[in-house]
Amino acid sequence: MSDVTDFSDTCARLADAIVEQGVHVAVAESLTGGNLASELSKAPQAGDWFRGGVIAYHEDVKFGLLEVPEGPVVSETAARAMAATTARLFDAEIVVAVTGEAGPEPDEAAPGTVWFGLDHRGKVSATRKEFDGEPEDVLAQTIAYSLELIESCLR
Repeated sequence: MSDVTDFSDTCARLADAIVEQGVHVAVAESLTGGNLASELSKAPQAGDWFRGGVIAYHEDVKFGLLEVPEGPVVSETAARAMAATTARLFDAEIVVAVTGEAGPEPDEAAPGTVWFGLDHRGKVSATRKEFDGEPEDVLAQTIAYSLELIESCLR
C-alpha cells in the first residue's frame, strides 16, 4: 500500500448517494484516531450529512462515553456498543465504529486485528478483519473497509 492513500473519489461517490437518500453518517474511532472522520469531512456537502464522530482512543472513553462494557476493547462487543451509542448520540442513520490493533506490538490482539461495528437504522452488526502490513497499511485498509461498510448501507 502506498504511503498516501487518496479516498477522495470514494468519499465523493458516497456523498452523492448519502445526499440523494437523505441520511446522516457518524463515526466512532479508536484505531483510526480521527482519520476516518477527516476523510468524510472533506467530501462534498459533508456539512449537510456528516454528523461527526467520537475519537475514543483511551479505553476509559469507550467504557464511559460510548458505554462499552468492561472487558477487552478490541472485540465484537466493543465495536457493537461503540456503533450503537454513537448512533444515538449523533442521531445518525449510519454509524461505523472501529477498534483494533495496528501494531507493531500486540496489545489485546494480534497486529492487524480490527473489529468494525455498524449501526444502520438501529440494526447493529460487527465484522472482524485481519489486515497485513505496517501500522499505516492497517490504518489505510481500515479506512477503506469502513467506507465500504457505509457504501453497503446505501445500496
